[in-house]
Amino acid sequence: MSEYPDHDESATGAHDTTAAAAGEATSSIDPHLHDEPEARASHVNDAPHEVPASASAPVAPAPSSAPSRATTWGARIGVVVVAALVGGLAGHYSAPSSGNTVTSLPVTTNPASPASTGTAAGLSIPQLVVKVSPSVVSIDVKGQGTEDQGTGMIISSDGLVVTNNHVIAASIPGGTITVTRTGSTTALPATLIGTNPIDDVALIRINNVANLPSVTFGNSNALVVGDAVVAIGNALGLAAGTPTVTNGIVSALGRTVTASSTSSSETLNNMIQTDAAINPGNSGGPLLDAQGDVVGMNTAVAGTLPDGTSAQNIGFAIPVATIESLLKTLEAGQSVVTHGAFIGVDIASMTPTLQAEYNFTVTSGAVVMSVVPNSGAAAAGLKQGDIIVAINGTPISGDQDVTSVISSLRPGNVISVKIVRGTQTLTKSVTLGTAPQG
Repeated sequence: MSEYPDHDESATGAHDTTAAAAGEATSSIDPHLHDEPEARASHVNDAPHEVPASASAPVAPAPSSAPSRATTWGARIGVVVVAALVGGLAGHYSAPSSGNTVTSLPVTTNPASPASTGTAAGLSIPQLVVKVSPSVVSIDVKGQGTEDQGTGMIISSDGLVVTNNHVIAASIPGGTITVTRTGSTTALPATLIGTNPIDDVALIRINNVANLPSVTFGNSNALVVGDAVVAIGNALGLAAGTPTVTNGIVSALGRTVTASSTSSSETLNNMIQTDAAINPGNSGGPLLDAQGDVVGMNTAVAGTLPDGTSAQNIGFAIPVATIESLLKTLEAGQSVVTHGAFIGVDIASMTPTLQAEYNFTVTSGAVVMSVVPNSGAAAAGLKQGDIIVAINGTPISGDQDVTSVISSLRPGNVISVKIVRGTQTLTKSVTLGTAPQG
């Protein structure tokens, strides 16, 4: 499981949840392995804490529906992931799911700026901190008898801030949200604008502000394993307005983890794995490339294996490409509601890397990384390597589109799924089920 690093709901900051397999879309390990050891992880931004009231596995070949390559599909490891949120220090844990998945607002974007491992091509860490810290805020949430703390990123001059949904969850209903800017000790009131619990993203607005500096979004699709990254956030809620800075590399891409708290859980797809230290309070904060551009939002950390072995230096961040795809809906004040429908596939957004690796004939869609046994997708004959390009006539350009379509449906609904399999275009009827528990 994975735990939210900025929210701890227990003294230990870990939420117990059942672990499932984690997958890496671009790795050389097969995502179909379900017998790996289970590890525990926690969310780094929702771990409750006490605060003053004032304040990998064997290799398997690619499926026949995709070109046979020496490189295989993905790695599966069961981990308990916890999202750490500091508010009492609330912690959010999550477990890699049984499959792997890869997945408008005036936000400054720099698509031509990939992460860089070379210091010559990027900023020094002190330069990077000076550039980005003014756009990072500490978030304090009170409600439902708890106080949680996390991190957020300013994305517009008039005070829009993006963070994790689990960071602000305690404010619904009737709670309060305040933010403290870097270098300040003044807590400013904020208003919730929109939430997306499925993807663990939320948008808030600092009240009555103007001319604020904002982060720059980079290109998370350009990341490769080994790229240098820096995490900034309200680690452990040590002191609002003075964020903690850590650095590391991209350890893996395309991870799928299920993050859970004592009251809820969510499966997060296409996560960036990093060894940059992420702790309770970091949730919602930026993961930066060497140019100081945001490539991800720190969300969860791995916890402890069932045998007591502790995971080390395994954190997870939501790719900025996923966040950008949600901002327009969030800005409109919409909240995502899911009815629990389950299609039964682990998917990854088509990328140039995937297309080149497996010689896919299409440039967009959701690649089926694995099919859950006894699911609607399995019964309909979907296979690893199929590319979903439409559902019920709605075009699918990536994993986020699949999530959006399925979230509005209910178990028992029958959907028409258009797929590309090799050189064939097929249509399958899939009966949606209910997501397996545990």
